[in-house]
Amino acid sequence: MDGDAQSRLFIALWPDPQVRHVLRTWRDAWDWPRGSSPVRNERLHMTLHFLGSVSSARIPDLREALAVPFRPFELEFGQAKLWPHGIAVLEPNAAPGQLVGLHADLGGALRRLDMPVEERAFKPHVTMARRAVKASVPEDGPPLKWAVKGYALMESTAGGYTVLQQYE
Repeated sequence: MDGDAQSRLFIALWPDPQVRHVLRTWRDAWDWPRGSSPVRNERLHMTLHFLGSVSSARIPDLREALAVPFRPFELEFGQAKLWPHGIAVLEPNAAPGQLVGLHADLGGALRRLDMPVEERAFKPHVTMARRAVKASVPEDGPPLKWAVKGYALMESTAGGYTVLQQYE
């Protein structure tokens, strides 16, 4: 039954090849313990909202609703951290107002579609690895300034991530 098809979706800042290269350099600066799972190069990104399993029939409405006002901005990174439960991340030095506003606007669009929105405060980051409880956190890495020119509706499949809609 086609109406029951599900897609695993999220909204993200999707890096260009230059930014992805620097993110990879940061990821590779960590000392990963056995059993940790560093994020593959092609999967490095910043999640804005995780939607989870959504009926594929809702994708056209999502594509339209997620077209919120957008102004380009810059993210500067430099804070590698190990979060609870072994989540290794790279955090921006600050969250510019445009990022916070974009996150809020997208949350509003999701609520108007009666879709769940994460209740916890938004903590912008790029996940470097999971299951990394005893990883050595690098003190510094290469400068990373990410000129954010848009965001994307993404689908996660066993084979990787697919951009369903790019917004600029």
